[in-house]
Amino acid sequence: MARKNVPLRIDPAVYDAIARWAHDDLRSVNAQIEVMLRDQLRRAGRLPKTTGELPRRGRPPRRSGPAPDTTA
Repeated sequence: MARKNVPLRIDPAVYDAIARWAHDDLRSVNAQIEVMLRDQLRRAGRLPKTTGELPRRGRPPRRSGPAPDTTA
């Protein structure tokens, strides 16, 4: 899914609060802002039905198969 770059001017105290929340939820600040925006759009009934899902937070699932050789 393509992402649009948007410059954002925000009060430093608000940014710090978002950063703490993002840290608690194991997300980047950018991902936390997107989660917050999507939640508000959903609550207002304005989230487009064609909007893709956000990637799951945390570590990606382990790949199956042999482990990579790290002895080199």
